[in-house]
Amino acid sequence: MEMTFRWFGTGYDTIPIRYIAQIPGVKGVITTLYGKKPGELWTREEIKSLKADAAAAGLKISGIESVNVHDDIKAGTGDRELYIENYIKTLEALGEEDIHMVCYNFMPVFDWTRTNLAKERPDGSTVMAYEDEVVKNTDPEKMFDSIKDNTNGTVMPGWEPERMAEIHRLFDLYENVSEEDLFNNLVYFLEKIMPVCNKYDIKMAIHPDDPAHSVFGLPRIITNKENVLKLMKAVDDVHNGMTLCTGSLGSDKNNDLPDIIRSLEGRIHFAHIRNIRYSEGLDFEEAAHLSEDGSFDMYEIVKALIEVGFDGPVRPDHGRMIWDEKGMPGYGLYDRALGAAYLNGLWEAVIKGKKDLQNK
Repeated sequence: MEMTFRWFGTGYDTIPIRYIAQIPGVKGVITTLYGKKPGELWTREEIKSLKADAAAAGLKISGIESVNVHDDIKAGTGDRELYIENYIKTLEALGEEDIHMVCYNFMPVFDWTRTNLAKERPDGSTVMAYEDEVVKNTDPEKMFDSIKDNTNGTVMPGWEPERMAEIHRLFDLYENVSEEDLFNNLVYFLEKIMPVCNKYDIKMAIHPDDPAHSVFGLPRIITNKENVLKLMKAVDDVHNGMTLCTGSLGSDKNNDLPDIIRSLEGRIHFAHIRNIRYSEGLDFEEAAHLSEDGSFDMYEIVKALIEVGFDGPVRPDHGRMIWDEKGMPGYGLYDRALGAAYLNGLWEAVIKGKKDLQNK
């Protein structure tokens, strides 16, 4: 396991990369060319510059999150070949720069959905939260207006203003796209890019839908064990794998996270290990990483990852905003740093516990 930290890049992240380098156990960053729009080509020069920024802080780039997939690929329009070709060229540039893991998603329109970016908890910290009734009774444009007013001056990934300006066109684009269509378009995309992934040993790690059910009537396909295994079988190549995001998959109470991990041995290439707290129905809120603060048994999650031999990058994910920190909701420094330390401790405890049993 390699402990990492998400960093949005110079000029975009509210956290200086030198602070990330001070978190015990963190060896690399998961980053991106945040200013790039979906479908745009990444050049080697841009990637080299990003690597140089990380290296200057004593860190390496452990993976990219994300090279965003253009909606014409997801919807399967006639223009998808152009954007797939750009994606292949971008993967070539990443491979030539010795970067070998890409996290991406195949969610229509929205990369993630929350209805509150700063729900206050009894201790005064704030968390992101989801209320299904709010989604059912809110126009997507109005939700964007409420979100942009609560981002502390940052641009949230997946909710960029230029993307929201196209929201009507995007909804029209997916009007006749079924879950089956979306899945077939994903398989088509993966089959097209697998040759370059094999050439450069680039592991594509699809991120689960967040939350793991339909929002605003849009199709969602990476939501549970059955759907994930279906994708692994459809493109049966080790470079077609999964980002194990516990918070996203766990947003469906029916998903058994340790069981899903064990079913994906050899196909989990990246892990977001975080906790959420369930409310009524489909509602939930983010939590501290600590098991007792949410609804997940984090020890069992880490234990399952170790059992299947996972050795890829891990990062703490959506944290609380604590100690009066102001920053991108979910992506403050303090609580995620606590999360990294906690996860490192769990990992060490499981590993040493196994060795103790073997030596008895």
